[in-house]
Amino acid sequence: MKTVAVLVFLACLLATEVQGQNKFHRGRCFCADKGVDVVLLKNIEKFEIIPASPSCGKQEIIVTLKSAERKCMNPESKLTQNLIKRALGKMARQ
Repeated sequence: MKTVAVLVFLACLLATEVQGQNKFHRGRCFCADKGVDVVLLKNIEKFEIIPASPSCGKQEIIVTLKSAERKCMNPESKLTQNLIKRALGKMARQ
């Protein structure tokens, strides 16, 4: 009886397909697309730079607006590049 149970268990193990973890899991990124190019500077309350990581292979720029809405910024847009330069400049001065 025990050998039958062991054989059934082994057959179940062989029948299941085991996959490795995907390096760039889409569910871990905050931004689903490339993001917006322009946001009014006066409406920005908070600015976050999230570097690429093992769970999300791209750099993400997220702004929180005064209306508590969060928007993903396009890292390649001129506005976003200027915001990054300003943030790095402020960090260097501190």
